[in-house]
Amino acid sequence: MSTENINTPIGQIENLKEKVIQAIKLVYDPEIPVDVYDLGLIYEITVYPVNNVYVLMTLTSPNCPSAEFIPSEVKDKIQQIQGVNNVEIELTFDPPYSQDMMSEAAKLELGFL
Repeated sequence: MSTENINTPIGQIENLKEKVIQAIKLVYDPEIPVDVYDLGLIYEITVYPVNNVYVLMTLTSPNCPSAEFIPSEVKDKIQQIQGVNNVEIELTFDPPYSQDMMSEAAKLELGFL
């Protein structure tokens, strides 16, 4: 987390962004025992000064059986954060997902290390 004072606009945005990340980490791909953040499915998180949140994300494949479930659960978890106004989730497959996008913890959990 930023060393900025959380009472400054930048500090407040960084604080909210950290809460968004923690909320996203509560969402798991039902077929993989790792949260979608550590899987590397989140490409971008933008928190605007009016507490709107934009998330650019992908799925492990375009044919993912959880294609409707995962993005909506990410949105629901973020909307539960106190102070968040609007949440927009954009799904993309560019660049395509690869295992290289996983965190070290996810790779260890799945036996890739």
